[in-house]
Amino acid sequence: MPGIDVKEYAALRGKEVGVSRWFEIDQSRIDKFADVTEDWQFIHIDPNKAAESPFGGTVAHGFLTLSMLAAMAYDGLPAIEGRVMGVNYGFDKIRFVTPVRSGSRVRARFKLLEVTPRGPKEIMTKSEVSVEIEGAEKPAIVAEWLGMYYFAEPVAA
Repeated sequence: MPGIDVKEYAALRGKEVGVSRWFEIDQSRIDKFADVTEDWQFIHIDPNKAAESPFGGTVAHGFLTLSMLAAMAYDGLPAIEGRVMGVNYGFDKIRFVTPVRSGSRVRARFKLLEVTPRGPKEIMTKSEVSVEIEGAEKPAIVAEWLGMYYFAEPVAA
């Protein structure tokens, strides 16, 4: 994706600035996340028992879906010229709206809400993020995500 000047990016406040590709959330990914986080609740890893739950099958951990935002951001957001590093600064809001069933595909939509200078070579952004589930009416996640971007040279947003 081509780069965009920081002033041009800041001018996009209130607008959608990116949409990621679709990412598959299959049972293998769910099982690996369960092992890493030691969250082996049956609704995530036991297809037979999960079939008897209100979900009708296994579902991804909410935090697995949330963690996919990093890949979705790399994929869907424009590169800001001169940026040398970006870091996750946290969230002002996260809601897990709809469970993501095993085998589903998800993608993120990013709407830029704020760009705040934090120093001569850094800005903080706030983005409204919606993680969509392919074919579903409601999103998996809605969130307000904060990011810090660092630049090699002073910038003016």
